[in-house]
Amino acid sequence: MLGIKRRQFIALLGGAAAAWPLAARAQEPNRMRRIGVLMPLAANDTEGQSRLIGFVQAMAQSGWIDGRNVRIDTRWRGTDADGHRKNATELIALAPDAILAGGSISVSALQQATRTIPIVFVGVVDPVGSGFVDSLSRPGHNTTGFMLFEYSLSGKLPELLKEFVPSITRVAVLRDVTNPAAGPQFGAIQTVAASLGLEVIPISVRDESEIERAVAGFAASPNSGLIVTGGASNTSHRQLIITLAQRHRLPAVYSDRVDVANGGLVSYGPNRSDQYRRAAGYVDRILKGEKPSDLPVQAPTRYELVINLKAAKALGLTVPDSLLARADEVIE
Repeated sequence: MLGIKRRQFIALLGGAAAAWPLAARAQEPNRMRRIGVLMPLAANDTEGQSRLIGFVQAMAQSGWIDGRNVRIDTRWRGTDADGHRKNATELIALAPDAILAGGSISVSALQQATRTIPIVFVGVVDPVGSGFVDSLSRPGHNTTGFMLFEYSLSGKLPELLKEFVPSITRVAVLRDVTNPAAGPQFGAIQTVAASLGLEVIPISVRDESEIERAVAGFAASPNSGLIVTGGASNTSHRQLIITLAQRHRLPAVYSDRVDVANGGLVSYGPNRSDQYRRAAGYVDRILKGEKPSDLPVQAPTRYELVINLKAAKALGLTVPDSLLARADEVIE
């Protein structure tokens, strides 16, 4: 595997094999099966490493043990879209039995390269609108998986920011323009923001210098806040965005818990690591003979509200009791 070496997995999984059910451990297909994994994050991203480990552990719990009866080949996000497509082509050339695709950029790159090898995706906002599947109940073709959330959920982000800081009148939405869902997601945010009396300014995330200039310029006006949407570019610039929000004293709401764990103010969204573990169940079923076209696309079962009290204190904010009461996790 690239990114995480096999020895690391052995150390991480430790003695877990001893606890696997005998029926699972007894599953030894006649041939070594192969799984490709195309990650939307850089190889040195700790959250990406954690999600991949969760997938490998869940596969092992189903009896598919890396290096014993399955080989897991991983490619990480390249420096640009062309690099990501190259990684997708490399995985296809290995002729895997199934591929796990993280995010819309991975699905798009893989579907351009194959319409036969089964693809199980995670972290996709609108698989039907993006053309990845025919419908949620009957995906068709070679692709299925786990959608991140519906567009209507994006409207919760400006609501959450306004509840947290009622004085806010302007919101900048940091969006990944390479993500097919960026436009519709921004539209959903804009609609709800207008009903709250918020002016919305889009900021396209491409490179560090552009982000720094745009955020600094936006922060020059008072009563401003940030909404950081999902997307590989936002994720790859995660720490910069959090640092800029702190530097310019901008209250910011994120769609991923990991941003809040790294110093962000508040987030609302699904548990993304859980999607990787659930995806292992679909890959297991495909390896046992089921077709992705018969496996319905699944939505998250719950969303999590996470608040960072230290970040709120640094901004001079008092967390409303209504939010604390609803929070699934409070980071001190």
